[in-house]
Amino acid sequence: MFDIAIGSDHAGYDLKQEIIAELKAQNCRVLDVGTDSAAVSCDYPDFAAGVCEHVLKTGGLGILVCGTGIGMSMAANKYEGIRAALCTSEFQGRMTRRHNNANVLCLGARVTGRDLALAIVREFLEAEFEGGRHLTRIQKFARP
Repeated sequence: MFDIAIGSDHAGYDLKQEIIAELKAQNCRVLDVGTDSAAVSCDYPDFAAGVCEHVLKTGGLGILVCGTGIGMSMAANKYEGIRAALCTSEFQGRMTRRHNNANVLCLGARVTGRDLALAIVREFLEAEFEGGRHLTRIQKFARP
């Protein structure tokens, strides 16, 4: 069972709802930090903050969804200890966990279809960090 925080802006709302339904069907514990509507424009950094704060507090994983995934990725990566990755393929979803120990997955609802997004989420959640030489590299991410 995973502890997953998920958030989106208005552009990512519908895909976020699809992901939540899939995660709950897999008996995952999911915290939805918002937004609550596709109809009302909102600021994605607010929802990135909610997910990142939860991930840092619990050591769990996070998923962020906006139109392209780019803005969410940029907003999330400003938090020390967050390793957010924008993924557009199953391979990227798997390898960002194995090699980069990513703790936040970012997706673009306007550029990634539902089925592919769900497959990326599945790969991200099932993969495990390999450590070793990859840990040495991640330690070089430290902010000056």
